[in-house]
Amino acid sequence: MILEHFPTYSPHDFVFKIAKSPADLAGFFALRREIFCHEQQIFTSDDCDLFDTTMIPIVCKTLIAGMEDSVAGVVRIDQRKPGVWHGSRLGVATDYRRIRHFSPSVAIRNHQPCYHGLGALGAGLIHKAVSTARALGCHEFHATVQHQNARFFQRLHWQPLEEISLHGIPHVRMRADLDHYPPAAQVA
Repeated sequence: MILEHFPTYSPHDFVFKIAKSPADLAGFFALRREIFCHEQQIFTSDDCDLFDTTMIPIVCKTLIAGMEDSVAGVVRIDQRKPGVWHGSRLGVATDYRRIRHFSPSVAIRNHQPCYHGLGALGAGLIHKAVSTARALGCHEFHATVQHQNARFFQRLHWQPLEEISLHGIPHVRMRADLDHYPPAAQVA
């Protein structure tokens, strides 16, 4: 018997969407817990807060043979003042952080640029978050990001506003340049 080692399958087809179904919402909260409670240990057993009562949850899901499979990334958005939106709890599952490119259909299906390089799923989630908020009347979009991620956001046309400490961790308050994020064609 010949046993050959095959590389682990890594999908390159994804959909970015608002989480509405019970399965999508369960995956959304499970991935947040995995990242912010277990991996980063910022929170103990749950990362939910008052913004979860008014947020719009967004997920990135893998597509296998055209069918949605697992939640690979998450972000939430919420409107805190009329027209002023915030993004938070951005995270990508460990197995998908090294995704360097999408299949060409991802950009077409999701009405967004085709991101290349490390952080492609994070960039896609950021685009979906800001463009969704724009379609809902956003005229200003903010996020407070962990300090080590600030350069990534700057490459995606975000401006740093101030450095702060949040949960004992250095963060940067940032604002998106909305000229680079057209409103979503559909909010779904």
